[in-house]
Formats: sequence, structure tokens, C-alpha cells
Amino acid sequence: MSFIVNIHDFHHFHHKELIFLFIIKKLPIWNYDGSSTYQAHGSNSDTYLHPVALYKDPFRRGNHILVMCDTYKFDGTPTDTNHRKGCLEVVNKCIDEEPWFGIEQEYTFLDFDAHPLGWPKNGFPGPQGPYYCGVGANKVYARDVVDAHYKACLYAGIKISGTNAEVMPAQWEFQVGPCLGISIGDDLWMARFILHRIAEEFGIVATLDPKPVPGDWNGAGAHTNVSTKAMREDGGIKDIENAVAKLAKVHERHIRAYDPKQGQDNARRLTGKHETSSINDFSAGVANRGCSIRIPRGVNDEGKGYFEDRRPSSNCDPYAVVEAILRTICLDE
Repeated sequence: MSFIVNIHDFHHFHHKELIFLFIIKKLPIWNYDGSSTYQAHGSNSDTYLHPVALYKDPFRRGNHILVMCDTYKFDGTPTDTNHRKGCLEVVNKCIDEEPWFGIEQEYTFLDFDAHPLGWPKNGFPGPQGPYYCGVGANKVYARDVVDAHYKACLYAGIKISGTNAEVMPAQWEFQVGPCLGISIGDDLWMARFILHRIAEEFGIVATLDPKPVPGDWNGAGAHTNVSTKAMREDGGIKDIENAVAKLAKVHERHIRAYDPKQGQDNARRLTGKHETSSINDFSAGVANRGCSIRIPRGVNDEGKGYFEDRRPSSNCDPYAVVEAILRTICLDE
């Protein structure tokens, strides 16, 4: 059966998600050369793409779409980097608790020489202090790139909710969420893809390295804000505190899940300095950005809301992060 759908007509529908789901079901399973991406051997290289999420294409526009896919081996098992399948299984077990996530994605712009964009080529800018949420050509660099990325994400249908200049010059952040369950991972990965594409068009590089500049400079994280239905109801602070107590017992397991190198990347960032906790110790506090888990002041005052896990690295896999958090706070695993 053939079909034609005009993406620009989606505003006429009240349930865009159902339309997208319909299209996804009609898309074929594709394959690519997994040996070129270190996911298969050349003698058996076909690796399969299973469509899972759909976005409007902000680059080609019109009827064009961007498709998020899961990757699978020839025998039907997920590739080693496919953490979405396991995450989705856990999310489905917790769906009655309506888990919301919001992720603050920090990143850094670089020149082709791997030097932070706008920094003196033979030295360093002034110390950190005036750059965070700054304004002015001597404070922030590449705001036009950031704005282009933000507009492209809005067009695509990503639930992007904000952006700001970060503490280190040439470092920025955008926020995705709140999203229900697995959609936080889909939206964040697509937002990252669009970020790299936008940076490419401006002739610069966007890096997710957690510590792009050694020394007395802030690193980059993916602070993950978490809320369940019970946490959002009156008296939810008790549920937040219970979740924090559970997280305290499995700190090392979460550290391994929070960056692709099982803690090695985060070891460069989580030093106990520059608004981070120590990678070796678990801590929690109200309004304390030097803790593993921060409970915002407003949440503590209101007695309900959410908590922020500040440990995930900027290059984390959000699916792995969500799965680890839900296993701990909802499934007691």
C-alpha cells in the first residue's frame, strides 16, 4: 500500500504522535556496513536499522524527515552500542509511575585546531566569572550558531526548552524536556545530531568531551532532572528523598553507566571542583551544585517536584542513564 503524507499538514492534527507512529510503521528496515563503524566484521557486515522515532528535517524541509533508528546485528540481537532496547523495556515496566526527564546538555565549540572557539591562539582568556549567561562579543562566542541550532530543533519537533552560555567561554548548554520515558533519549540524540550538522555549516566543531580543557576550567555534563508522578504530588519530597537514598547505595554502578567509558571520562570532570562532586563519593544536598544529587531550593520549599542528578557526563548515552535511574528508584534493582 502506498501513501503520501505532507509533513507541513501536521498542524491540522491534534495527535501528531499517532501520525508519526503510523509513518514509522510503514518505513522499511534498512541496513548499512557495520564493519566501517566497528560494529561488525567485513565478512558479515550488514547491520540493520529499525526506525523508532520521526522528526521533521530542518535542513531539507518540505516533505523530508529525519528518522531515529535502533541498530541490530544479523542475528536480531542489538548492537553493543544499542542501549535503547534495554532502556525501553525498563521504561515500560515503570510507565504507570509516569517518569519525566529533563537533560541539560553542555558542549563546547572548537576551531579545527581543537582550540576552543574565540580563545587566544597563544594563550588563555580571562578567568571564569563573566561568561556564564553572558552577553557581548568579549564574553560569548558563536551565539548565532546556538540560535540556529535552537530554531532547527524547534522545527524538527524536539522538545527543546532553553539554552544558555556556560561558565567556560565557548561552552554552551541546551535543555531538552520534560519528556516522558524513552522520548528524552530520542530527542536528545536527535538534538545532538542537529548540533553537529549546524556547527558543520558554520565551519566549526561541537564537542561533547566532558573536560575539553584541562586545568582550572569547568567541564561539561548532562545534568539529568528526574520526576515521577508521586514526586509531583503533595508530599512528594518524601518520594524524592527515598529515591536519593536508593541512589546512594549504588553510586559506583551509576558512575559506570553515566559515561561511555564506564567512568574514565567522568574521572576527568568529577573532581570535587568546578561545581562537581567527587567521582568517588556520593553526596546530596538542597541547592548544592557540588553534590552528586541536587534538590532545588524551590522543590524543597514546595515539598514536591524533582531532583537533579549532576553526575552524567556530557557524552553520556541518555538511554543508559534513564535505564540506570529507573532500575534504582522504581524497580529497586
